[in-house]
Amino acid sequence: MPEELPSHARENRRHWNAMAHEWVEAGERHWAMEEPVWGIWGVPERELNLLPASMDGMRAIELGCGTGYVSAWMRRRGARVTGIDLSASQLETARRLSEAHGLEIEWVEGSAERTPFADEGFDFAISEYGAAIWCDPRIWIPEAWRLLRPGGRLVFLGHHAWAQVCTPSDGGPVGNRLEHSYFDLHRMDWTSAAEDPGGVEFALPISGWMALIRETGFLVENYLEPRPKEGVPESAFGIASAWARRFPSEQVWKLRKPGGRADLPTSP
Repeated sequence: MPEELPSHARENRRHWNAMAHEWVEAGERHWAMEEPVWGIWGVPERELNLLPASMDGMRAIELGCGTGYVSAWMRRRGARVTGIDLSASQLETARRLSEAHGLEIEWVEGSAERTPFADEGFDFAISEYGAAIWCDPRIWIPEAWRLLRPGGRLVFLGHHAWAQVCTPSDGGPVGNRLEHSYFDLHRMDWTSAAEDPGGVEFALPISGWMALIRETGFLVENYLEPRPKEGVPESAFGIASAWARRFPSEQVWKLRKPGGRADLPTSP
């Protein structure tokens, strides 16, 4: 890991090392699942199609892997998988669970903004609430581009801009009041928040994402705004499910790097 991490990465590493124990149970539960579920509302893979059905022969990387369950899902689909995360404590859980489930996965301690991997070494990259919200998109999106072979795909899921704009500055529950400037979204510093989430997150307006994606060179294959179904908990991570059925709380981007093999697996 580079010694000279930016301040937000140092804070997020401290934050996640301190709270890693709170995510062990959820990690164990997700590792045991036969079908992936995504985001804070647990939307099934059959509805979102974030992963290719078969990943045989593919090299995949999870950016900001946490406890590594997404890496496990990709490994079970046939990919050779690498997971990278800043938190040594989170990676301890990932290593333990990969051994318990008999899955060979490479775990690397490091930042998704500046990885130690060679150019164009991966066919598929993914982030679910990892790099997607905890890394600066103006840095990690170009880094993901560098890592992917021509024709490779990047999929990421995280907070929607609406949820960020409606989150109070003290980290309290998302409400119906606009708390932040939509057009100025970028660095969201929660280190002094009285409530969740803590750490330093990042967000962009939709136009900002589109500009960054275009300038980096990716093509947009799809954009999704998952909604909670009936029967989910009344709230999750400070967002009421009733609110999230009316307004977008999460977003999914599916991107492709132009060129390369035409037969690389895709997802709808």
